[in-house]
Amino acid sequence: MDDTASKKSALIVASLSSFLTPFMGSSVNLALPAIGKEFKMDAVLLGWVATSYLLGAAASLVPIGRLADIYGRKRMFTVGITVYTSASFFSAVATSGGMLILFRILQGLGGAMMFGTGVAILTSLFPPGERGRVLGINVTSTYIGLSVGPFVGGFFTQQLGWRSVFFAMVPIGLAIMVVTLWKLKGEWADAKGEKFDLSGSAIYSIALVVMMYGFSQLPRAQGVWLTFIGIAGIFIFAAWEMRVKSPILNLKIFKNNRVFTFSNIAALINYSATSAIGFLLSLYLQYVKGLSPQKAGLILVAQPIVMALFSTPAGRLSDRIEPRKVASAGMALTVIGLFALTFLSDKTSLAFIVALLMVMGFGFALFSSPNTNAVMSAVEKRDYGIASGTLATMRLVGQMLSMGIAMMLFALVIGRVQITPQNYPLFLKSAKVAFVIFTVLCTAGTFASMVRGNVRA
Repeated sequence: MDDTASKKSALIVASLSSFLTPFMGSSVNLALPAIGKEFKMDAVLLGWVATSYLLGAAASLVPIGRLADIYGRKRMFTVGITVYTSASFFSAVATSGGMLILFRILQGLGGAMMFGTGVAILTSLFPPGERGRVLGINVTSTYIGLSVGPFVGGFFTQQLGWRSVFFAMVPIGLAIMVVTLWKLKGEWADAKGEKFDLSGSAIYSIALVVMMYGFSQLPRAQGVWLTFIGIAGIFIFAAWEMRVKSPILNLKIFKNNRVFTFSNIAALINYSATSAIGFLLSLYLQYVKGLSPQKAGLILVAQPIVMALFSTPAGRLSDRIEPRKVASAGMALTVIGLFALTFLSDKTSLAFIVALLMVMGFGFALFSSPNTNAVMSAVEKRDYGIASGTLATMRLVGQMLSMGIAMMLFALVIGRVQITPQNYPLFLKSAKVAFVIFTVLCTAGTFASMVRGNVRA
């Protein structure tokens, strides 16, 4: 197979997988009230249906990036789509909330194997001059998944029940599997023969799980201790990685690499400030506004449609203009949208919400692909897998923190009860406090993005 055909196949496979995972996430947000009703889940436990996927993915992503560099990115990608498709089926037939959360964790593991390697495969095949365009296409696929997800998730939940959302993943997963095995030729293992740091992997994964679980248990004393232990575990992991010969996360990649370091910090902050928006607004539109899942999905689709339209042009722009300038402008727009959401009430018009979602969608588009371009352009070829995995980890940890903030506020303000009409004022209060926190975070992220330095001399 010639080089052009290899590039095309890789782009198709990476883009399909980039479509699948956000499609699932945005679909599930619309199904949450129905899931909560069937399994009688309180507000915090309902948050875990969304967060368990992120936890499974974040806890495994860095080790998976390293394994892919050693044993082959295509091989890891193939295993990932198999695990993801299987977990989707078993989520669809879950008979309890606990079982659903368990299979969502496995779904996250499979997802990490896919998106932890997809960008690395693309970056291996495409030269720097083409990279922004290709990463823009890949990000656009992500946003198309986000765009289709709320509408399809709302429609399926209303017409066929929430289980159909998970069943819908199975044929898509099988299609990606076929394309990968038949069309994607070659293998990429730039660190072949190097050792895998099993101890470091265990410390990292356990620390992240303990920290996130503890965060969700705040303000209980147990939550404080678990959060502290998890954070301490992250520092132990960093100290360990500085000592071993073949670390799963080469921390030297951060040393004297200002662009890489601050681009990852900007990504972490951006996702911490924005990822719970869809979750909170989905509940707001269905509970407070009384919309059906299908109508709520139509409202929420405004943001990802704008993201999908402008991500590829933003990626191309970052090939010509310094990525930090484009990405920082995007974060500044997002701050405006988040600040406006702090005034959310039961009287807020749907047109106002749609307008804010469109503003933030444009901000996300300007941030995401230029920031990815900056990260991948700041490292050597042999570190593409680690860089891709690190960036994806920042995204997932940010998403987890965003959901963790939402769940912590639910526990503090609403309590561990189901969201019923008498609790709507408390739900609104917790959502508004969350948007205040997210506005402050995103403002800080804008400055982190600006000070990263230039990719091109």
